[in-house]
Amino acid sequence: MENPSYIALSRQMALGREMSIIANNVANMNTNAYKNEGMMFVEYLKDTKTGENLSFTQDLRLVRNLAEGQLHTTDNPLDVAISGRGYFTVEVDGEDRYTRNGSFKLSPDGELVTSEGYIVLSDGDAPISIPATATDITITRDGTISSSAGTAGRLKTVDFEDEQLLVKEAGSVFSTADNQEPIDQVAGEIIQGAIEGSNVQGVIEMTRLIDTTRSYTSMAKFIKQEHDRQLKAIQSLASLKV
Repeated sequence: MENPSYIALSRQMALGREMSIIANNVANMNTNAYKNEGMMFVEYLKDTKTGENLSFTQDLRLVRNLAEGQLHTTDNPLDVAISGRGYFTVEVDGEDRYTRNGSFKLSPDGELVTSEGYIVLSDGDAPISIPATATDITITRDGTISSSAGTAGRLKTVDFEDEQLLVKEAGSVFSTADNQEPIDQVAGEIIQGAIEGSNVQGVIEMTRLIDTTRSYTSMAKFIKQEHDRQLKAIQSLASLKV
């Protein structure tokens, strides 16, 4: 395969991964607190034995748009959103995980859990229990939860020096990587009776998907034309030898 085909193939592979990411963004337009994702592309130059440089396209890393999604009022006293930076801390299989999806509910045992059933932790790293008979549930801007049964605890919210390093897991939770430690002091405020929506802009993502698909198709066409050209050249050389 000649140099142009290698270059086109590297570009096509990157575009294929980009299409998958954009399609996932579109699929999560209505997912609470979902962050729009994209690939960071770079040009990679490689020396050859002939002294020439080959220019390859390389998708360097996944990048999230960390802009806050629109807040939607639900009037559900157990729904909360973070206005500003920060994440709620939840427990998944005995490990701390982090989410901005504050669609909470009470488990049959009276513990505050996420929509996926993960235990929501207090600032004391313990579950938060609210009696089923409790009324007048109030969650203040610092995350303190109280009701007619008294104070139940305070939501544990944390922040991170580099949110891009968070690793997305199933559902809407993240884990840490590269020994990144959470920061307990959070600038964001808790808003009761609201949920943060996705920050995906549907029209923009559909336009990106169309453009990326066209570029992918164009690369596929170019690779085929190069293959046909090389095959024709080989056949011509073979006929000359005969």
